[in-house]
Amino acid sequence: MAIVILLILGLCFGSFVNAFVWRFHEQAELKDRQAQRKAGSAKPEASKATTKAVRQSVATKPAELTAEDLSISRGRSMCVHCHHELAAKDLIPVISYLWLRGKCRYCGKPIQDTPLAELVTPLLFVVSYVFWPFALSGAGLVAFCGWLAFVVGFVMLSLYDLRWYELPHRIVVPLIAAAILLTAAISVVFDTAHGGGLKYLEHAVMGGLIVGGLFFLLYVISPKQTLDDGTSISKWIGGGDITLGFLLGLLVGGPGNAFLLIFIASLIGTVVAVPLLAAGRATRSSHLPFGPFLMLAAVIVKLWGAALIAWYTGQFLL
Repeated sequence: MAIVILLILGLCFGSFVNAFVWRFHEQAELKDRQAQRKAGSAKPEASKATTKAVRQSVATKPAELTAEDLSISRGRSMCVHCHHELAAKDLIPVISYLWLRGKCRYCGKPIQDTPLAELVTPLLFVVSYVFWPFALSGAGLVAFCGWLAFVVGFVMLSLYDLRWYELPHRIVVPLIAAAILLTAAISVVFDTAHGGGLKYLEHAVMGGLIVGGLFFLLYVISPKQTLDDGTSISKWIGGGDITLGFLLGLLVGGPGNAFLLIFIASLIGTVVAVPLLAAGRATRSSHLPFGPFLMLAAVIVKLWGAALIAWYTGQFLL
């Protein structure tokens, strides 16, 4: 019964993730456009032919969405192309996508949101439940419920990073705050014998400092690249990776899990990158988002980290 409930919840949250990611990005784009308009940059006068072409192009496009349209809490679900409001039959997770053959019912253009989030989220919910390494009572149950919320955040951030090569601080920072509050609550409410206590908090902070600190060090020593707007960025790692590293270190906790997280994420990245390089679909200068690898590694470490460390210790250190 628990698995069925988690599957249903996962499907619902996965559908929400798709809508949230698109709206969040469009909100940022809308703010940028409004800022550019306020700046009032001078533009060269266009010819009559150009002006006519622009007017015809604008006439065929849907009206620009407002902040109200893009509101996470108040905005209605819509097609990202024609902005037509979607009916309930268009919003059934996975089934609607398959029924419509991946195209909008109203304009016929491909649906931007694939069922990937709607499939991955319930899968992660169920896998987390089946392989949860702690008792599902007391501190273990509180940690599990909190973990499911972070899993939804992982799917959000992974989709965003895969589409736009960015890990927004406006998503990561609230997750860090939630992780700190959850860890502190477990440490205060539950004693050490039940999985809480000061040691629990200490391990979490140590894990965050190790992963986030290592990424910050890489950011500092890496060569920099100056963009057209004068912004200097690291060629090795982004600022979002630093905050994400701190978040994931908090969640997996402890030095052993922190270093295992970094190792597994690097291993996954290598396994993905090598075939792309061999097939000519990527070069050494190609940008590959590292965030999804980190979050997948965090899931692996959270669920199987203790077993992996015990196996490694038994095989090679004893």
